[in-house]
Amino acid sequence: MVAESYLTKNVCVIGAGPSGLVAARELRKEGHKVVVIEQNHDVGGQWLYDPHVEAEDPLGKCTTLKVHSSVYDSLRLQSPRETMGFSDFPVLVKDGRDMRSFPGHRELLLYLQDFCECFELREFIRFSTRVENVRMLNYGDQFGKDLIWVVKSIDIKNEEVLEEEFDAVVVATGHYSHPRLPPIKGIDGWTRKHLHSHVYRVPEPFRDEVVVVVGNSFSGQDIAMELLQVAKEVHLSSKSLDICEGLSKVISKHDSLHLHPEIDSLHEDGRVVFVDGSCLTADTIIYCTGYQYTLPFLDSKEIITIDDGRVGPLYEHTFPPSVAPSLSFMGIPTRIIGFPFFESQARWIAQLLSGKLTLPSQDDMMQSIKEFYREMDVAGIPKHSTHDIGDFEYCDKYADFAGSPHVEEWKKELCLAAVMRAQVDLEMYRDSSYEDYGLPHQNSKLAN
Repeated sequence: MVAESYLTKNVCVIGAGPSGLVAARELRKEGHKVVVIEQNHDVGGQWLYDPHVEAEDPLGKCTTLKVHSSVYDSLRLQSPRETMGFSDFPVLVKDGRDMRSFPGHRELLLYLQDFCECFELREFIRFSTRVENVRMLNYGDQFGKDLIWVVKSIDIKNEEVLEEEFDAVVVATGHYSHPRLPPIKGIDGWTRKHLHSHVYRVPEPFRDEVVVVVGNSFSGQDIAMELLQVAKEVHLSSKSLDICEGLSKVISKHDSLHLHPEIDSLHEDGRVVFVDGSCLTADTIIYCTGYQYTLPFLDSKEIITIDDGRVGPLYEHTFPPSVAPSLSFMGIPTRIIGFPFFESQARWIAQLLSGKLTLPSQDDMMQSIKEFYREMDVAGIPKHSTHDIGDFEYCDKYADFAGSPHVEEWKKELCLAAVMRAQVDLEMYRDSSYEDYGLPHQNSKLAN
């Protein structure tokens, strides 16, 4: 018998967060040579908590941010630990660490550090190094063929610049760092304190203040509830006043928490005017209004664009058809069980680069993307929701691309149960037991 021979590629992975780490693991398993470039001093990405935000632009308007993580000090997981983790590396309950089902952010960082050590990935990572530019070599001669990518990086500590050539680039930089601000009249002329939740860390700086929290997302609700400990008043501004039972209970319980519709305008004297005509005078505004995709380092000759939250064209949210699979993007989708999805993506990318698997033709991939966009238009789904998957069936289909395991049914049920529990008990759902969810006890599977 003649053994099958597969290609070995020289691959650059940008970012050492969850998606970048599992990409490095799967690429190495497939026999590729890997270099991971990470701008921070350690692995973790968003989970590498950074309390030092003093030098950051409070609205995050700078192209190059000084702080990558948007994690605040009190943040806990929104989903149980049992639904997190990679298929062969669960988020174990360990003595002496945060053993709660919904642990704090540090537990996820420790998990990623454990993952890194277990699979001996640290030696392939260049820390404190920022990618300045990624471009195609000999663009025009090789476009659409076997491309070579030039990656320019800078060692942040000694400012040493390095240019290297790679067969492929995997972008795993995440999308929870660059703030998206709402188009509010007067926002540029607001003279009082305002900041995006990207730089929010602890409630103490807002003691005895009247604070307006813009956005009724998970972070908006979390931060608003935490501010109740110190603020004089907290005013939550939401696109819809049709709120869940859990938030309604919190508002009825706290006299200092108030719900408002969207903001119409801001004024130099501190007035905040809402679309229903009501107004108040605020000391601080915190925008919990989400994040935007940014790729400031990528010179793709416009084969990739970002339009109102849509990164594209991307086949299955991962590959630009004209240069696939030599350029790929990890972790673009939202509203998914992230770690298993990243693992499926990484395995698919690694096997495509080795030649073990193949993609459809460029024309077929573009046709698939166009059909997807058309279906979104017909369904009335806005462009900025292009990557909001929120679909277990799609995640299972994605896993099938590279033979990755599906997320177990009990994990899906537990994830959905946690979401439903939060709808009715927003303050305490993270402290619920399995009996509260009405599901079989699975914690024994994850004890160490």
